Amino acid sequence: MSHSGVQGSMGSTGSQSAMGNRPHKMYLYEFENFQGRRMDLSAECRNLCEKGFEKIGSIRVECGPWVGYEQQSMTGEMFMLEKGEYPRWSTWSNSYRCDRMMSVRPVRMDPQDHKICLYESINFEGRKMEVSDEDIPSLWSYGFQDRVSSIQVTGGTWVGYQYPGYRGYQYVLEMGSYKQWNEWGAFQPQIQSMRRVRDMQTHRRGCFEMTN
Repeated sequence: MSHSGVQGSMGSTGSQSAMGNRPHKMYLYEFENFQGRRMDLSAECRNLCEKGFEKIGSIRVECGPWVGYEQQSMTGEMFMLEKGEYPRWSTWSNSYRCDRMMSVRPVRMDPQDHKICLYESINFEGRKMEVSDEDIPSLWSYGFQDRVSSIQVTGGTWVGYQYPGYRGYQYVLEMGSYKQWNEWGAFQPQIQSMRRVRDMQTHRRGCFEMTN
């Protein structure tokens, strides 16, 4: 099917260093500001309640990135956790729909340049937008509507957001193909901003160019 409307591409910036062999490390605290009991994690945990933590008050990520989930077994709302400190709930969630995180896992980081293609319709059809090595605070600003129904990630790891400015529900997009929005955990085909997951590495910014 031919694609009409918006198509964009951005200049490549060279490969990021591989992270595949680096250990993941994260500390979960019972209360805000890193107080109370602490749990050390270096691998996924599908049920934090089984470890004796019914609620997480604060987080320190020593080596990441990680993704947390609202519910057990990696389901429900997602929370991207990159290297750094999160002293309270509002520092890792900006949707404010719930205040629970019940499971976590490390995020796979690939050595390839960041590259992703967004499609208006399911099964990679309709208008498309290609992005390489650049963060997009607003898809609207590049002339692409908020309806994103399928995605192909061919390089790096990304986070899509429900609203502009990296707000709302978060969707972690690792290497692979997503034929429709429920495959990345969304309830509707709505993404309005997106950024690369870089694990605190330094990247040069790309240059966005629209094509006809």
